Amino acid sequence: MPTLFYYLGLKFYFYSNDHLPVHVHVSAEDHEARYQVYPEIRLIENRGLKPRELRIAEIAIEENREIIIARWNEHFKDKSNEIRI
Repeated sequence: MPTLFYYLGLKFYFYSNDHLPVHVHVSAEDHEARYQVYPEIRLIENRGLKPRELRIAEIAIEENREIIIARWNEHFKDKSNEIRI
């Protein structure tokens, strides 16, 4: 489970067996959300993150979108999950 970064108490990561579309998991304590990153940023699922945490997560994803996609491609380079933008 590659951890991408931490931002204001939130952990951003994906799982090694993840699938398209490119997305990132965000967690705080025992709560988690999942955001699609490409082709657009949007909330896919929320399991308990507060509205403030969701706003912070979305800002962090917008600011680090290229890094997230690059890390996705690096991790899945030998699999069919790699994307090109």
